[in-house]
Amino acid sequence: MSRVIDGLSDLCGRLAAVLFVLIGGMITYEVVMRYAFFAPTTWAEEMSRFFQIWAVYIAAAFILRHRHLIVITVVVDRLPRWGRIASELFALAWIAVFSAVALWYGVITVAESIAVGRNTATMLAVPQWMTEIAIPLGFGLLLLQSGLEAIRVLRQGPRGLQAADSEL
Repeated sequence: MSRVIDGLSDLCGRLAAVLFVLIGGMITYEVVMRYAFFAPTTWAEEMSRFFQIWAVYIAAAFILRHRHLIVITVVVDRLPRWGRIASELFALAWIAVFSAVALWYGVITVAESIAVGRNTATMLAVPQWMTEIAIPLGFGLLLLQSGLEAIRVLRQGPRGLQAADSEL
């Protein structure tokens, strides 16, 4: 099961990277069309926003898996092994709790959007659930990854920044 979760996290991380590159391309295209040719697009701004929302939420589990979160280790580095383990488990528990809450409310929001047929207030009128579903999917994967990371901490001990960087 850990290989499946890790594989999904890595796949989503790569997909998020591709989405960020596409966002850059779309914004560049929009700027050129708007200011060089005086012909703004009707899709570039909304689609880049749509891709950005998806990229951010699906990248979260990848970032946790590879330990690229912002961390302040001035105190944790001075703790004994058991203190570092407790600190990591505490942080992972908070990530898991927040992810579970976001997953729960995200599913409710998506279901409500589908039920009422909510669309974006733009010319494209994209169904709102297509954007909102990124939240429960991203946080669902983050919840699974945080659980897996907690198991790893219990089995293997705390992961330092050097260990996480060497995995890449």
